[in-house]
Formats: sequence, C-alpha cells, structure tokens
Amino acid sequence: MKRFLLDRIDRLRDHLASQRPLFTPQGNDGSAELNWLPLTRETPPTATGRPRLPTCPAKQFFFPEREILFRFDGNDFKETLPKPTPQILFGVRSCDLCAIAYQDRFFQQDPYYQARRRATLLVGIDCQIPCDGGFCPTVDAGPFVRDGMADLVCHQQQDEGWLLMAQSAEGEALLRGLDLKAAETSRIDQRTRAQQQVIARFPPATHIETGIQRINRAEVPAGQWQALGLQCLACSGCTSLCPTCSCFTSYDRPAADGFERERCWDSCLYDAFQREASGHNPSATAGQRVERFWFHKFSDEYAKTFGRYGCTGCGRCEKTCPGVIGVHSVMKSISAAP
Repeated sequence: MKRFLLDRIDRLRDHLASQRPLFTPQGNDGSAELNWLPLTRETPPTATGRPRLPTCPAKQFFFPEREILFRFDGNDFKETLPKPTPQILFGVRSCDLCAIAYQDRFFQQDPYYQARRRATLLVGIDCQIPCDGGFCPTVDAGPFVRDGMADLVCHQQQDEGWLLMAQSAEGEALLRGLDLKAAETSRIDQRTRAQQQVIARFPPATHIETGIQRINRAEVPAGQWQALGLQCLACSGCTSLCPTCSCFTSYDRPAADGFERERCWDSCLYDAFQREASGHNPSATAGQRVERFWFHKFSDEYAKTFGRYGCTGCGRCEKTCPGVIGVHSVMKSISAAP
C-alpha cells in the first residue's frame, strides 16, 4: 500500500473523472436525499462533515434490479453477458464497502455480477463523525475503511489535507499525472488513533449486541417473532435498501420468435418466496419470515461462510420501514424481552 498527501479531495475526484465515468453521492435537484449520480460540472464539492449515506446502496451497480440473462430465438440460446464501461464509485463509506465485499463472495461464480464488478474502481472515504442511526463498529464494518476493501482510500487529517492510500495496482495507476507527495508512516498511526476517537463518539449499541446473542442462542420465542411479523407490511423496503441483500427470482417472458429469461430482485419477506411447487411453505407466517431475515443478518453460521455478519450497520432498514421493524426497533424488542 502506497501513501500520499493530498491537499483537496476534489482534486483527486476531478483527476479520476478525466479518465473514467465517475459516480458519487449527490442530491438530485437540490434534494436532501442522496443518490449515486454521475459527476457533472454542477456537482457540488464533496461533503466532508457528518457522513450521509446515499438512500440506495452501491449494489445496484453490480446486481441490477432487473437484467436479462439469456435469450432463445427458436433455435439457439444466446447469452447476454454485460460489457460494462470501466467506471469509478467515488466516496463509498466503509459500511457499504464491507457490503460490496460480502456480495463479492455471494456472487463469486456469477459472471454477470463479476463483469460489472471488475469494471468498477472503488474510492472509499473514512467517516470522521458517526452517521445518524449507524452502528458500524458493533459489526466490524467501520467507521474507517478496512484494508483491501477499496482501490483508493481517503482520510481527512486533523491538521490539514488528506491522507490518500492506494490499495490496488489499478488504483495506483490512475493516480499517475496527479502531483502527490509521499506520506510518512506516522500518518497511518495518526489514522489509527483517529479511528478510536471516532468510535468513542458512537452511541451505545448494547441492544444490538444483546439481540445478536439472543438470536444465536435461539432465545427469542416464536411468539415474539410472530408479534414482530404482524408489523411487517412485506413492502420489501428493507431488503431493497439493504446493501447485502441478494435475493432474486427469474422468469421467462415471450420475445421475438422465442423467449428471454429475466432476473429481478426478490425478498425473503414475501409470502411466496419459499413456497414450493407442492404448496408447502417453510416460512408460511410473517413471523417466520421476519425471524429468517434477521437470522441471516446476525447468525454466526452465516458469519462463518461470508467472513462477517450480513448486517454492516448502515441503518437504512430502520429509516425506510413503515412498520417499525427496522434493525434498532427489532433488536430493542428482542433485547428487552424477559
């Protein structure tokens, strides 16, 4: 890993954008809600205060909501692998980078996902202040970017300027032509100390920790899951905005002289998600589906498979849920139960 000193983060942003299409979180038409949008002349300077996550995570760039997998023209099956243009995601926060790494493992053998992922360079930014509703330190997903999670990492220094770390050969190659000075090794030690200071500013998350323990010990009674299930409207807001959710379905639809198969996002909170052809449904009640969802997010079994929990502490589910069964609400209910 090579380290450099950078005076202004937007000098890096503009330099990278001159080489590839670059997307960064922005408010659309002045909206306070952030979305991933292409960099233009009207894009405001990169925000460096309290971190704000884009409403939709970056998974849409690699695992689109809908995509055609192949077509059949009556004689031949024709694969429709994407041929993406190389691009840059600039300003990805640590929780979302951890989620991308999680998806990388889930879709390791998926050529559609991997084609888009290989074409994308990730630029991460350390969070200097806790975000609203976030609890990334509790699930080891932040607030600073983990090693190997991004090609380039930007850390705002307490004195002035930025520490820029190149964590991949591709990221380092794109820095050519940008006048940078090498950073001293002591800057890494300063960054480590700074992370501990930021972590100390997060509010207590004992309800998350206790909830995780009770889920893994199977101490949550079925009746409590059923009560939580009654609040679920099956709107799929949480699964759509969760950066690690990867449920999908596929169906065939008529096309010219044949058909095409489309893959689209699905949700384990839908009644028919696990329903079998026989009519049997292993998660027939809403309570069973809510239990299954949170088991996937916080079970030690899945952590062994993916190297971390399926929750990265972003808090999006809490903000979008109309039924008040986002992560904080659910975990407070579980942890407070006798």
